[in-house]
Amino acid sequence: MEPSSIPADPFIKRRRNKVYLSINKKFVISHLISLLWMAFSIYLSLPWLKDLSDIVTLPISILIIGGIAYVPGYMNAFLLMSLLLDRQPSFKNPDPDKEVTLLVAAFNEEKTIFQTLSYVAGQDYHGKIKVIVIDNRSTDNTHLEIVRAQKELNLAIDILKEPKTGKFHALNKGLQHVTTEYVITLDADTLLHPSAVRFLVSRMESSPEEVCAVAGSMLVRNSRENLLTKTQEWDYYLGIASIKRLQGLYQGTLVAQGAFSLYKTDSVRQVNGWPDAIGEDIVLTWRLLQKEWKVYFEPLAAAFTDVPSTLSHFAKQRSRWARGMIEGLNEIKPWNQPQIYTKYLTGVNLVMPYLDMMYTFFWIPGLMLAFFGYFWIVGPMTLFVLPLTMLSYGILYMYQKHYVFKNLNLKVRKNILGFFTFILFYQMIMSPISVWGYLQELFKSKRVWE
Repeated sequence: MEPSSIPADPFIKRRRNKVYLSINKKFVISHLISLLWMAFSIYLSLPWLKDLSDIVTLPISILIIGGIAYVPGYMNAFLLMSLLLDRQPSFKNPDPDKEVTLLVAAFNEEKTIFQTLSYVAGQDYHGKIKVIVIDNRSTDNTHLEIVRAQKELNLAIDILKEPKTGKFHALNKGLQHVTTEYVITLDADTLLHPSAVRFLVSRMESSPEEVCAVAGSMLVRNSRENLLTKTQEWDYYLGIASIKRLQGLYQGTLVAQGAFSLYKTDSVRQVNGWPDAIGEDIVLTWRLLQKEWKVYFEPLAAAFTDVPSTLSHFAKQRSRWARGMIEGLNEIKPWNQPQIYTKYLTGVNLVMPYLDMMYTFFWIPGLMLAFFGYFWIVGPMTLFVLPLTMLSYGILYMYQKHYVFKNLNLKVRKNILGFFTFILFYQMIMSPISVWGYLQELFKSKRVWE
């Protein structure tokens, strides 16, 4: 997907519920429906459970089927119901002009940094944007490209040097020089939609006082490169965006990603800035949530990033994300989160290693066995999952197309091959990689950022 050069209309039309439902009611209704769905799934699976029990015992059968059917079905139903009930509040101030600071940590970004800054300069935001670029020991021409941006772009850019390697060191160095109420982080290879900063600040200005951060929406820029990037386009467009909408609805977006998010400067300082962690944005967000603050998500604040185009780079990135989640769980236990929604949302992450291990060590081998006529784990009943999957993604697709892309003057590119690869095979790649990330954290392997 290519970034649009056309700013969005500041007065976005939003759908309204005819009947007002509080967040508590949405939470309860979504749970009731998802639990009913899981009960129905258990009823349908009784023959499957009996046949598998004859081979591996009943407790192990429940463990396996629970990890590949019951729990994922419950979670998908909860996601779908929550999104159907979600209505994003309108902006109270659709055209803010408060001064903001934007931090960019750069390490060997000579090929992308100038373009990234040029998209910042092209924002339709009426307030002043102060940019601080932190050169984190680059050995290429990154510094020269930043200097060129200072000269050629209509943008206030300061350059800092950070000798300690690590993105968290660079961001904390920049934080020391921030004097504005809000600070935005932006990756050096990420391009902003012309209205991205405006929508991000508008959401913060329209939110309750206890909201301390707003995560932007990440989309894929290099989706035409190969099948892997085409597949990831749908992951960002449907999967990641829908999970963030769910978390934002319950006021606990779990990752205000460093690639593009806005924070209250004072809140970040109160938790001592970005931590020394491979998932520094995850741990930072959870520390903010532990302070009884809330983190929102704004789907219209869109930014475009290059995703990994090789399997090795993809594996490093996603295993790093999985490892970062474990870092967050190790530091802040879900039951120590002060708000019920945040307890639940972070608690879901406790289940993810179990699901990924069941998928990796049972579902994938079960699929291989099915090719030889052994339908112990994967069989004809598995096909019943596809209609629900297609329905949920169809609803998400329509929301993204008509609410997000239409309002941002973007078009959804036809990518049928990538879509079916995402639906049928993506999890077969993701779960083993995530398990690898969990093992890396368990054995404290050397951290690899790139």
